[in-house]
Amino acid sequence: MKRFCNHRNLIVNEAINGLIRSSYGVHLQKLSGDDGVNVVLRKDWDKSRVAVVSGGGSGHEPAHAGFVGEGMLTAAVCGALFASPSVDAILAAILAVTGDAGCLLLVKNYTGDRLNFGIAAEQARAMGYKVDVVMIHDDIALGQTRKARAIAGTVMVQKIAGYKAAQGASLEEVAQSAREAVAAVRSLGIALTDCDVFEPNHHSRLSESEIELGLGIHGEPGAERLSMATLDELTQRVIEKLAPTLEEQHLVLMVNMLGSVPVIEAQAIMDSVARNSFSSRLKWVIGPAPLMTALDMLGFSLSIMPAREDFVEALSARVEVPSWPGMVPFERHLPSTPMPVLPETFRYPPSPNAILERAIREGARILEENELSINALDEKIGDGDAGSTFAESARQILKALPQLPLQSPRELCETLSNLLARYSGGSSGVLLSILFSAAGRNEDWREGLLAGVKLMQHYGGASLGDRTMIDALVPAFEALKETGQLSEAARAARAGTERTKSMKARAGRASYVPEDQLASIPDPGAEAIARLFEGLSKAFP
Repeated sequence: MKRFCNHRNLIVNEAINGLIRSSYGVHLQKLSGDDGVNVVLRKDWDKSRVAVVSGGGSGHEPAHAGFVGEGMLTAAVCGALFASPSVDAILAAILAVTGDAGCLLLVKNYTGDRLNFGIAAEQARAMGYKVDVVMIHDDIALGQTRKARAIAGTVMVQKIAGYKAAQGASLEEVAQSAREAVAAVRSLGIALTDCDVFEPNHHSRLSESEIELGLGIHGEPGAERLSMATLDELTQRVIEKLAPTLEEQHLVLMVNMLGSVPVIEAQAIMDSVARNSFSSRLKWVIGPAPLMTALDMLGFSLSIMPAREDFVEALSARVEVPSWPGMVPFERHLPSTPMPVLPETFRYPPSPNAILERAIREGARILEENELSINALDEKIGDGDAGSTFAESARQILKALPQLPLQSPRELCETLSNLLARYSGGSSGVLLSILFSAAGRNEDWREGLLAGVKLMQHYGGASLGDRTMIDALVPAFEALKETGQLSEAARAARAGTERTKSMKARAGRASYVPEDQLASIPDPGAEAIARLFEGLSKAFP
């Protein structure tokens, strides 16, 4: 797998340096003097309050360094990828931030972290420092025990303890608030892939048809391996395991992304949770956001805790930490405002025309039949959706067929323009809407189509020879006007499309593609037009 990386052994140090140099890290600094110690701490810390320190292996960003700041962590100790930091690094962090008020260590329940943080705490105590340790074990995948792993719920514990410390509470009080948070929080994750720890020959243990429920944040195998399913089904699998672990009716939910989930899918996950009956118990929500990730794992986790007044107060308090997404009241019923009244799509009464109806059905069939092959062609030079854009336009027209004024070419063109403008996506759909808009203003439909192409060129910015569907449409419409024969229009469209193979792209997405990658490839839009005319000419010889 390709990575933005100089070397696996350098990535943690370089990432921390980058964080501190970034707009996210203006309030941060780093301990210096030892390349093996990666400790991030606040610039403004004066040791007058209880220090809250956490950390562990790297690869879970923004955790933990991304949560250092006023109201959360005082310092974070960062180990190598998925490896506990050394005892010396942890001890250095304790000594750097701890004053008379003492220090609380928030430790994830993994063997290396338990040992190294525990030994460092003992050494600090022997030096006269007040240090307390709280172990976090929020993962319910393998049962609710003190041996459970710590996953994303860790961040909620950090936020609650950090808030308490910021209020000037004693070490005992801060530690108690953290322990109560640990006892209250439950988490469970689900993923479509495992993660690659910068291994050149990494091979995922999951096939395209498999997912795992309850896997760890280091790529540990999940508690269950399941078949791939829809988003709502996957969300339901997480909720049906998680929800019964808390009896309280009112809950706080945190939606955590595990590394590689695109923003659009993260938002869809949030909506999926809202559609589940479980959402009736939710009063507050955090995220969706990447909080405790697992490098490039394609998955998410849900964390819940009771909506206790003190938890809500702590979790909703503002912090200077940019990586904390904040907490807001949960809106089960989607806020909305009435839709403005738009112009009528169907302004004319429907009227029958058997030949035109057959032509529309045949045209839709042709475009749908060629959807995948045109997409595959578009993938070579664009974003791979040209076939879907044409096919979806055809489906919308086919769906509206009973409402179309087929007896009047002018009224039909105007209606098709309205229909495509409202329901078709992509530039092709809009351009075709413009074409039909101009055609609908002309009594002679052949002249109208040519006028429509000119308007397309005006708004789209493409001309003949620019390697777009214009190179198929113009010759096809001109041939149709001169001969009235679909076969001639098809031949002209095909010839225009073939010419695009050797054209320099001066418009559309292909204009951003290196010229050598376009050689011998026809413009996908022109190819779709040519296939449409060829198909229609065979159906209407």
